[in-house]
Amino acid sequence: MIDIQNLRFHYPNGRHRVFEDFSLQLQDNRIYGLLGVNGTGKSTLLYLLSGLLRPQQGHVRINGMEACRRHPDMLREVFIVPEEYDLPDMSLKRYVEMNSMFYPRFSEATLRSCLDAFELSGDLHLKHLSLGQKKKVYMSMALATNTRLLLMDEPTNGLDIPSKSLFRKVVADNMSDDRLVIISTHQVHDVASLLDHVLMLSTDGLILNAGIDTIAGHYAFGMRHASEMTGDELYAEPTLQGNAVVLSRKDGDAETPVNLELLFNAAVKGLIKL
Repeated sequence: MIDIQNLRFHYPNGRHRVFEDFSLQLQDNRIYGLLGVNGTGKSTLLYLLSGLLRPQQGHVRINGMEACRRHPDMLREVFIVPEEYDLPDMSLKRYVEMNSMFYPRFSEATLRSCLDAFELSGDLHLKHLSLGQKKKVYMSMALATNTRLLLMDEPTNGLDIPSKSLFRKVVADNMSDDRLVIISTHQVHDVASLLDHVLMLSTDGLILNAGIDTIAGHYAFGMRHASEMTGDELYAEPTLQGNAVVLSRKDGDAETPVNLELLFNAAVKGLIKL
């Protein structure tokens, strides 16, 4: 569904190129987590995919169409939830009337279901909402469009703890076989249980591109006290409970949940090989 070939992109007067000879292919029916420190190009990549930025070199294609051309056939299949946005001074009903016509598979039923899950009424005025409420309304709208490509940039920022749990449920309930979701985030704990696949960016480019099942099959994550450290740890971080560790998983070892923060820190140091 997504084909990026030999991408080069930098901002005017930028000190470094955000992407240089960058290539990536992504398939539908997956939820990708896009992770990386500030300045590695996470948001930039989402804007390139949506056609809001144009590469200096190379190709970014969505279903065979160049994203930067923003052809209507592509735009009706793409929705982006940016990290920061403002909503117009109008009712939600009017907002839906003005925007739903651009998305052939827009579903009022899905919108109502998402709003209900977030405990929001459909009779809302967009200018009277808190930051968290705006997030919930906009994400409900995004899911209701039923676009094949859904891009979310830091979607859990501004949500309280119960709302983050609801966010995971709402996204999972509205996945379909032909949909591809990319979630760019620093809050990995908020989305870890949603993800099928992990993409990790550094200033050197893509340092990890692997499915959660593949990662869990190769590595184990756990805690060890200082007396239990044996030297076979690939990576370790001290915590109040002991050392959080990443280990190579051996035959017969039980599978453990993937700790994305540990995984990222180990990958940045070049200790993860997949």
